[in-house]
Amino acid sequence: MEEPPDIDPKLLEILVCPLTKAPLRYDREAQELISEEAGLAYPIRDGIPIMLVDEARPLRDDETPPKRLPQP
Repeated sequence: MEEPPDIDPKLLEILVCPLTKAPLRYDREAQELISEEAGLAYPIRDGIPIMLVDEARPLRDDETPPKRLPQP
């Protein structure tokens, strides 16, 4: 089985969610860039991130981290 290509770390540093401008988390296994703030996963096809909201899929409940309540 062929391993998916890695994304250039420098590219990961500068890419942000086009909707929220928040940082993205790289999911190597799923070949997606995750925007936890927007609740979207942007696909990576042939090593190229597809940064279009229309191409992103909504995250499932089990894929999003629990919301932290502000401390008083």
